[in-house]
Amino acid sequence: MTGTVESDIRVSEIFGPTIQGEGALIGQPTVFVRTGGCDYRCSWCDSLHAVDSRFRADWRAMTTGEVLDEVRALSGGQPLMVSLSGGNPAIQPLGSLIRQGQAAGYRFALETQGSVSRDWFSDLDVLVLSPKPPSSAMTTDWAALRACVEAAASGPRIVLKFVVFDEADYAYARDAAARFPGLPVYLQPGNHTPPGPQDDDAFIDTDGILQRMGWLVERLIADRWFAAHVLPQLHVLLWGNKRGV
Repeated sequence: MTGTVESDIRVSEIFGPTIQGEGALIGQPTVFVRTGGCDYRCSWCDSLHAVDSRFRADWRAMTTGEVLDEVRALSGGQPLMVSLSGGNPAIQPLGSLIRQGQAAGYRFALETQGSVSRDWFSDLDVLVLSPKPPSSAMTTDWAALRACVEAAASGPRIVLKFVVFDEADYAYARDAAARFPGLPVYLQPGNHTPPGPQDDDAFIDTDGILQRMGWLVERLIADRWFAAHVLPQLHVLLWGNKRGV
């Protein structure tokens, strides 16, 4: 899917600077632009406030200039990494934001499940493809995921990231990685602690998450899958399910 007509961007929240909590850019200072709307409904979604239409009244319709002004204000005008997330940010018109932000020195990473491809993927600095495993209750369209890789071409750094809750998720991640052997792989243990009513509940079953991570490391080593990386969701360990960090 491609598009050339720019319109307002539906924004759920813009926050930071904080650190990127997961994947290939873990620990890197980042401003987050979380868009509203998604074509998936994952069973364990931790950002329903940016997904479900019942929260639509909380989303803002913002121009590219308004988003960039807010990013500049948060970063004090000092360029850094901007993470485009959601929901599914690929359904939003983000091409102009990426190009104008890069002209001002900012870098852009986008994370998507890979269900929608856009021609402006090639302008990104980092494209994180995070197809959803069986525990999500979603079905992967492999042709659509491949179209995302092809749309990015040789532009951004492209990585695969998988949430893993159990053996079925792990097997899915191995199969997906085999389909795209040239892409780096990042695995993270799933967070089974649901957000509170206001999505700001800081309680997390840290022991449970770390046990799952330990199992994942052991599984990886036993299979000699030495090309993959296992990392926690650092923001979850630090702040639980609290929003805006």
